[in-house]
Amino acid sequence: MEYKVNFTWDDEANVWIAQSDDIPGLVLEGGSLDALIERVRFAAPELIQLNKTPEVKGYCFNVERHEKVLA
Repeated sequence: MEYKVNFTWDDEANVWIAQSDDIPGLVLEGGSLDALIERVRFAAPELIQLNKTPEVKGYCFNVERHEKVLA
């Protein structure tokens, strides 16, 4: 099974947030996207095992960041 993990930028807190509907309990944040992806790779298998969900075959990382344009 491939698990979807969504990464969104919180402009107010200046952090990336990782969440997944496929992996209950997965909510992490970090200042660097690359570092946060590594944290997800470490934490996700533990949560998957704790939740007794199907074994991970891969991840689909969705990254979204919106910025306002100042005129």
